[in-house]
Amino acid sequence: MQYWLLKSEPDVWSIEQQIKAGKKGATWDGVRNYQAANNLRKMKNGDLCFFYHSNIGKEIVGIVKVIKSAFIDKTDKKKRFVAVQVRFVRKFKRAISLRKIKKNKNISHLPLIKQSRLSVMPIDYKSWKIICNMGKI
Repeated sequence: MQYWLLKSEPDVWSIEQQIKAGKKGATWDGVRNYQAANNLRKMKNGDLCFFYHSNIGKEIVGIVKVIKSAFIDKTDKKKRFVAVQVRFVRKFKRAISLRKIKKNKNISHLPLIKQSRLSVMPIDYKSWKIICNMGKI
C-alpha cells in the first residue's frame, strides 16, 4: 500500500461533498500538471490519501481510499490525463493546518512544503503516521 495527499479547493470539492458521495465514491479528475498526473497513474486500489483543503483553509481534513486506479479523465478532451475514484474513509477530529505541518521538523521534507503547487503527491509511511497522530486518529 502507498500513501498520498490529494489537494482540492473546498469551494470546488470539499470533504463534506466527498462524504455525501457515499460508497461509490467520487472521481478525482481535472488534474493537468504532469507530475501530479504521473502520481495519479501510480495509485493502486486500496491506497490511502490525505484530503487537503487548499487555498481556503490550507489543512488536511480527512482520509480517502482509492477504489479504482487510473483511467482516462473524461474532462480531458485530448485523453492525455487520468483520474482515479476515491471513497471517504474518515474525517480528522482536528484538521491539521499547513502552519502546524511546517513547524514539525520530522515532516519538513514533504512535497506539501517543498512543492506547494503540486496537487497530488506521495507521502512516506513515517510521515503518514505522524500526521495521523497530529489529527488525533
